Amino acid sequence: MIIAVDGPTASGKGTISKQLARHFALPFLDTGLLYRAVGWTLSEQGGDADNAADALAACDFAGSLLDNPDLRSEVIGGLASRVSVHPQVRQALDKRQKDFAYQPGGAVLDGRDIGTVIAPDADVKIFVTASAEARAVRRYEEMRQRGEQVNFDDILADILARDERDRNRATAPLKPAEDADLLDTTDLTIDAAIQQAIALVNAKTSGRRDKDPA
Repeated sequence: MIIAVDGPTASGKGTISKQLARHFALPFLDTGLLYRAVGWTLSEQGGDADNAADALAACDFAGSLLDNPDLRSEVIGGLASRVSVHPQVRQALDKRQKDFAYQPGGAVLDGRDIGTVIAPDADVKIFVTASAEARAVRRYEEMRQRGEQVNFDDILADILARDERDRNRATAPLKPAEDADLLDTTDLTIDAAIQQAIALVNAKTSGRRDKDPA
């Protein structure tokens, strides 16, 4: 079973995806980490995130880099959003994602184009969203808890800028697949959002099982 979970930054899709993977005993990949790894590598190489050649050169990174906690920083997240607009970068990372998705037994992947590009025939597609303001509050609280000095207006502006880049890039823009279930987490607790996501998966898969011959 392949479960594709897409959505904008700070929508809750990462936490929801991890819990889906745990609940259904499936391997999990946060595909955003791949782009963060490119952003981190680019930063180490002194490249320009808006230059396609520099960004492509940063795609050659070791898998162990995905365990680096520095990838979770806001600076690296911003770089990831910028490098992701380059078609060459997306193509370079596509194979890693597709190999993971189509492994025996299936997997859970979260990102921005899983249900539309990476695994368009996924068994379940969920598009997780929330208002920009709600997402900014979550990111603000998360960073404050890590002891970072942050400004809410700056975080909101960054989220809006990322949304703009993700939705309007020429290759694999952020959008729900036509057959995706929408999950708006604006007014949901994380536990409620997880339970709704599990219910969506069960509804899709039980319907499929009911149609299968005995």
